[in-house]
Amino acid sequence: MARNQYVVPEAKDAMNRFKMEAATDVGVNLKAGYNGDLTARQAGSIGGQMVKKMIESYERGHK
Repeated sequence: MARNQYVVPEAKDAMNRFKMEAATDVGVNLKAGYNGDLTARQAGSIGGQMVKKMIESYERGHK
């Protein structure tokens, strides 16, 4: 079974903070640990917000 792995394992905490920030931005209440009770819409909103912030950061850095 394949599992998601971080290319830089030390980045795990930073990614978790980023995920929590994105969840707050879209109004989804994440708790530490397991969040399997999220709907697909909620999880997608969090991921979409993370991608949006990454793109905005990239664009700011390349102007």
